[in-house]
Amino acid sequence: MTLRGRRGLTPYLLLLPGVAFLAAFFLVPLYYLFNTSLQEGTFTTTFTWAWENYSDAIGQFDEQFVRSLKYAGIATALALGISYPLAYWIAVRGGRWKNLLLLFIIAPFFVTYLIRTLAWLTILSDDGFVVDVLQTVGILSDDGRLLATSTAVVAGITYNFLPFMALPLYVSIEQIDGRLIEAAQDLYASRARAFLRVTLPLSLPGVFAGTLLTFIPAVGDFINAQLLGAPGQYMIGNVIQSRFLQLGEYGQAAALSFVVMGAVLVLMLIYAKVLGSERLTGAGI
Repeated sequence: MTLRGRRGLTPYLLLLPGVAFLAAFFLVPLYYLFNTSLQEGTFTTTFTWAWENYSDAIGQFDEQFVRSLKYAGIATALALGISYPLAYWIAVRGGRWKNLLLLFIIAPFFVTYLIRTLAWLTILSDDGFVVDVLQTVGILSDDGRLLATSTAVVAGITYNFLPFMALPLYVSIEQIDGRLIEAAQDLYASRARAFLRVTLPLSLPGVFAGTLLTFIPAVGDFINAQLLGAPGQYMIGNVIQSRFLQLGEYGQAAALSFVVMGAVLVLMLIYAKVLGSERLTGAGI
């Protein structure tokens, strides 16, 4: 083989370990999950091409499915509203404290997901400081509570996935050339107008990445609804978890998993098409 031919093979050889890893730990489990989704039975299942698992999954649990999308969408919007000013301030005004401030953002990752959620269980408890303050100012009634409500579940999801939003935003904003903003101000743009016409459009790749990294895992989350909510706040992840681990309805649980994956994939493709992922990627380079 010529030297030119060997050079042409180099990129494919470099891709080989990653492709092998994905095949072994993603495609193969996905195949077995799909195979399970077409089985029927409880605990002991039999492959019978049970396509009715999909129709039953959609028909029986549409409420939990819609609730999951709603909670994930609200949590993503809240995370964006909190993270953007935070990431902007760190990138623009952080100075020599940038690394320390970023450490504060990722510090919760040093604690397990379950412990972080249990901490919110304490924070939002009926005899806790937060409820006491809200009752004092009149936002909550004297017998009002935060636990076992949609507010608690959304708050837990927002907190747990906040770093997934903040870090891409910081990277995107930090890479913006400050001379572009100075040029806009030299052309008599106010700070607000320079932000809207320069900073915000150039930071959209971070917004795009952050919303994907937050929304996708939030849809399948079940820990926050399990610990901070009540059965009336259960999400589709809680249904899948109970079908797999408690009821032994593996076929329906696997079908539900595929329905969720398919729905999220379609939503993400629409989102990427509307925002123009190629344009956003190009803007971030």
